[in-house]
Amino acid sequence: MSSPPKKFIILETVDSTNNYAMGLVQNDLAESGDAVFAMEQTAGKGRIGKNWESNKGQNVVLTVISDMKWLPVFSQFQLSVAVSMACHDFFTAYTKTEIKIKWPNDIFLNDRKAGGILIENVLQGNLWQWAIIGIGLNINQEEFESSNSNAISLKQITGKSYDAVSVSKELHENVLDKIASLKNGGYSKMLSAYNSNLFAKNKKVKLRKGNITFETTIERVSSNGELVTKDAIERTFGFDAIEWIW
Repeated sequence: MSSPPKKFIILETVDSTNNYAMGLVQNDLAESGDAVFAMEQTAGKGRIGKNWESNKGQNVVLTVISDMKWLPVFSQFQLSVAVSMACHDFFTAYTKTEIKIKWPNDIFLNDRKAGGILIENVLQGNLWQWAIIGIGLNINQEEFESSNSNAISLKQITGKSYDAVSVSKELHENVLDKIASLKNGGYSKMLSAYNSNLFAKNKKVKLRKGNITFETTIERVSSNGELVTKDAIERTFGFDAIEWIW
């Protein structure tokens, strides 16, 4: 017996699809696998308090809700890997250009940012109740603010336009498939694929930690989500411990 289809809610405008999805969870109106798509966000969120810029109706502005009681709270990075690979595989279906994952969860096409992931969690003590998985991917947008000049869209690469709702539904299915794979013990395989497609892997980069800027070579990401680099010594960095210097 197949599982019932998940809801795919389409909003004309909203402050944030993550906020809307969180409200559904808090009011017991959500089922695991439901998705929220918006034509327009007035206060889209990125990581570390940054804003996510997206022109109305042109891009993937999507949040997927997932029950996470089956995964320990200390394994949160596993979900990030699964969602990153869902985005990677999504772009792979449309372009043969180089697709990379910039640790911890940005998606790059031809060394330029094409998307990002923001996962917010609902915890109860040590129990991971829900994940609110926000995904923004540049699909049709061709002009970006100067502060976001490193951005690129799928249309800029392929020269084609896409239906934002249709491709978002495809990505929704990708995410659900990767979460199912994670549930079935597929993390090791996904982490290997994540590392195979790691942005700047085996390259020397400039990073900043606090007031110190240094050069180091990206090696891999560990199973618990730390970035591993090497220069005179091997170094490991947790989320938000460093800043990339372009």
